[in-house]
Amino acid sequence: MSAFCGRAKPSVCGFDCVAEGEEYDYHQEIARSSYADMLYDQDRNKKYYEGIRAAVAHVKARGERVTVLDIGTGTGLLSMMAVTAGADFCYAVEVFKPMADAAKCIVEKNGFQDKIKIINKHSTDISVGLELFDTELIGEGALPSYEHAHRNLVQEGCVAVPHKATVYAQLVDSELLWSWAQLQPIEMQGTQLLPPPAMGNCSGTHSVCDIQLSQISPHSFTLLGPVCTMFSVDFSKPVSSAPQSYSSQFVAQTSGQARVVLSWWDLDMDPSGTIVCTMAPSWTYSNPKMAPWRDHWMQSVYFLPAPCRIDKGEDLSLTVCHDDYSLWYSLQSSSRQHSKGNMILPRPSCTCQAHLVWDRPRIGELNDKVRTESYINALRNSFHLSLYWRSGCGDRCFSGKARFPALQVLKEDSVCLGVSDGSLLPVFAHLLGAKKVFSLENFSMTKQVIEQVLDANSLRGQVELLDISPEQLTSKDLGGEQISLLIGEPYFSTSLLPWHSLFFWYCRTALAGLLRPDATILPCSATLHMVAVEFQDLWRIRALCNTCEGFDVTPMEEMIQKSLDFRESREAEPHPLWEYPCRALTKSSAVMTFDFTQCVPQQPLISHGSLPFIRSGHCHGLAVWLEYDLTTDVSVSVGLTKLIGDQGLCEWSRHSKQGVYFFRSGWETSGTDREAVFYNFVFDPNSGNVEMDFDVKSN
Repeated sequence: MSAFCGRAKPSVCGFDCVAEGEEYDYHQEIARSSYADMLYDQDRNKKYYEGIRAAVAHVKARGERVTVLDIGTGTGLLSMMAVTAGADFCYAVEVFKPMADAAKCIVEKNGFQDKIKIINKHSTDISVGLELFDTELIGEGALPSYEHAHRNLVQEGCVAVPHKATVYAQLVDSELLWSWAQLQPIEMQGTQLLPPPAMGNCSGTHSVCDIQLSQISPHSFTLLGPVCTMFSVDFSKPVSSAPQSYSSQFVAQTSGQARVVLSWWDLDMDPSGTIVCTMAPSWTYSNPKMAPWRDHWMQSVYFLPAPCRIDKGEDLSLTVCHDDYSLWYSLQSSSRQHSKGNMILPRPSCTCQAHLVWDRPRIGELNDKVRTESYINALRNSFHLSLYWRSGCGDRCFSGKARFPALQVLKEDSVCLGVSDGSLLPVFAHLLGAKKVFSLENFSMTKQVIEQVLDANSLRGQVELLDISPEQLTSKDLGGEQISLLIGEPYFSTSLLPWHSLFFWYCRTALAGLLRPDATILPCSATLHMVAVEFQDLWRIRALCNTCEGFDVTPMEEMIQKSLDFRESREAEPHPLWEYPCRALTKSSAVMTFDFTQCVPQQPLISHGSLPFIRSGHCHGLAVWLEYDLTTDVSVSVGLTKLIGDQGLCEWSRHSKQGVYFFRSGWETSGTDREAVFYNFVFDPNSGNVEMDFDVKSN
């Protein structure tokens, strides 16, 4: 039996339906899971173990039998902890069948099959009398799970591990974080390109912005108030999933714009509150290096629906509301809050459509002044036309470049066509003096948002938005004009990996018949770059973990490895590397060039070679990204944003995800040029995908 699954296909800016084996879906689910990250979270595991010991001892002290319910057991780790701590029996519930099968193998391998029963069901589908259970917090549906458990599965006076969760929040002002929430005015040509008023008046989407807050420098925000304790949930008592509202009063520490709330939570593993597992960011620690790293539980950023100016010494009230799955925040003066009481305020929802079209990294990208200046400078300036060539010789490929006399990018008679999703580049082209500007916008909602931008700047009709695919565009649609300047960022909302935006190249190819012979393509080319890296922590999500807290979990590792071998281990996966510090062990190297001045070739592009290690360390894998040559003198990177430091430290774009290829097991390198990463890249023109393979060998 086969299942049809979507596979990214950059050549069509979308996904191709591919028949896969019936096991493909769960192989992909397992391969991309964070189970390994949780097994490597020593702080979490140690404190769960301590909390479970305390809970079992507490129930035994009452002279009662200890029967345990473990909701979402995963590997069965916590169930084995409970039995080892003295529990009489454990029901371990896991809804995901492959995971339940692995848990059964692990339980048997550790000799607990007589004390632990694995139940492959959702917790709401079982009915037994139980004493102790665990699950995660609100976003995973914890409140409904606990609510059902207390009503149907546990006895009065049960002991829960974790015992209690407490949510904290802190009001801050941050230009960086706010740049992810609202489009800002853009300075150019002595004027401002204004955002639509509807966007400024919109409260945005309610979805949480979960990030590694430890990677946001405290210098990037101003603390406006203290850390506030917002609310707690006692899991040992009946829990309600009904909407609730809580407020915390405080005095403003500093004057500023109140726009952003930083939030995290703690778990009290025992009733005394002496065993605490905190999700607080590292900069709250006296020694940030002592903060445990975890990727399965992170911190959150919330944007206030109505930003306001506050003054130092002002009495304020921060309110959090929640339903059964999500939180949202609001800010009022304390006097206004007292008059309202604890009302449940409406959940924020986007009314301007822009927050539905542009996700938060995209809004941040549009607000990036340095990036915007690069595009404006490229449109303004002249450049030297470059001709790229490639030749093959045996199994080696070579490339070259020739320069021609300078050409002006944007002229008074320029007819421009923009190809990117929800891009402001066509607006820039008009403001910089293009004769006529068109933009392909194939999504109706995106088109409406760009129309709002044009209306806000009295530019309606100055940029003609065409709801037509590149293949269907005709000279008639362009008013009989030929395109003299084809522009793109490129950005496409369906792109997952950097090279998925090579769809721009396919658009350029489809539009070849509408281009003037001397047409300028911006960007004129893209270059695929790679660097071998040592991750500070990200390696944990793919690392093998044979034992955890003394328990043998090799069946879990074997299951993950089997799923990775199914296909995933041969592919790069997207990660925002600015959140995951790493150190370069090789130089950054360009390994393949895509020449947009020419059509997509019919034959594959192949590049292979080696990159010697120049620093010692543990190589966990490769980072891969694109850099776009807007002209021969101006480029934009969706990967590294600065030169690699002397110690190998890397700075990555905050707006894009890079491709990461993990090695099954890393290599210790001496950094003496004796070892190198050998690479092989193949660009498939039929699909637009880039296949890659790597190995580490002696030079």
